[in-house]
Amino acid sequence: MTQPKSRTALVLGGGGARGAYEAGVLAYLFEEIYPRLPPGFEFDIVSGSSVGAIHAAYVGASAHQPLAERAGRLLDTWREMQLADVLRLSPLDLLGLPLRALGLTRLRRGEPSDGPETRVVGGLVDFSALERLVLQRISWSDLAANLDAGRPGALCVSCTEVRSGKVTVFIDGALGDARPWAFDPNANALQARIDASHVRASAAIPFLFPAVLVGDRYYVDGGLRMNTPLSPALRLACDRALVISLKHQLAPEERPPAYATEVITQPAFLLGKVLDALTLERVEYELARIDLVNNLIQHGQATYGEGFLETLNAVVAAGRGVGYREVRTFALRPSEDLGRVAWRCHEQDCGRSLGFVASQLARTALRGVPAGEGDLLSYLYFDRSFTRELLELGRSDARAAHDQILELLGA
Repeated sequence: MTQPKSRTALVLGGGGARGAYEAGVLAYLFEEIYPRLPPGFEFDIVSGSSVGAIHAAYVGASAHQPLAERAGRLLDTWREMQLADVLRLSPLDLLGLPLRALGLTRLRRGEPSDGPETRVVGGLVDFSALERLVLQRISWSDLAANLDAGRPGALCVSCTEVRSGKVTVFIDGALGDARPWAFDPNANALQARIDASHVRASAAIPFLFPAVLVGDRYYVDGGLRMNTPLSPALRLACDRALVISLKHQLAPEERPPAYATEVITQPAFLLGKVLDALTLERVEYELARIDLVNNLIQHGQATYGEGFLETLNAVVAAGRGVGYREVRTFALRPSEDLGRVAWRCHEQDCGRSLGFVASQLARTALRGVPAGEGDLLSYLYFDRSFTRELLELGRSDARAAHDQILELLGA
């Protein structure tokens, strides 16, 4: 197969309920960016991890739909979301959280009523309701048909294999190629017909949601090792990448706040920070490395001529499976800290719209946490009192970056 001269990638990060921000960005792309691109535009590669894997599958499954419909269905899902509908909870489940955290009891869980049974183990919270949401909102037959038609050319879903701790990238589509991973001892790539089980596994936040069986192995959230999965897009030879991250980047003059000792001992505070640490962004390292390689290529060609890159790649490709090339990127990040947004939304709502059990879960996620901090809550706050705020923030940030995104995508 002749490789195209250019491959454009969409990279979607993870973070549980924070994904509403990503949905806002995607809706803006469908409404305002796609119409200004060549007719029939679609990303060649879509790579997602965690909630980004759900959105990546949606992008592929909806590629044949009118743009207004693609945006509308996505917005409606997050706008009307209620915590009680996404996380199945009873008073006994809530009281049992400490016992499950210590491994003294197991969770009673339901099964999706309108899809194949998925074997899952562990977890503190039953996510069968979230599974139903994934099954209902994504047409898996349309996803397969669109991938077969090359729209997109490749879908990548990143997971973490529980036994080895390695990243596993499931790849579907005509542009998929597992060979570039053959040289990486810390990651695997498997070509597969991606379905709901792969996406559920990628979205299974460790500790909170159960591990999911895919084939003969259990997988959890791909964000443990690769929260914003730019690497798969690079290995599949993209030369332009739009990256959507779910973490606010501190300005150079900003510093993290200092916390009192009693705060650091609070379980809700610690678990929120642990989740943040487990999903630390390798994407910043990868973006810096792209700049380094781009500079190397530019200076090498200026010094040694146009044949420099071909000569360099003859050596590089033998050792890493894929050669170097210039890659243009644009990374869109939340302009606000999403943990702070979660705390503010809960303070404004005070649990009134959540119902008793869901409200108690939200309070548990904030117990002992300083004012303005809501990291743990922001991963679990699958409720419209929070998700509507993030949708608008995502659309606003995308609107502010309108020109940069169009320039990247070649309008």
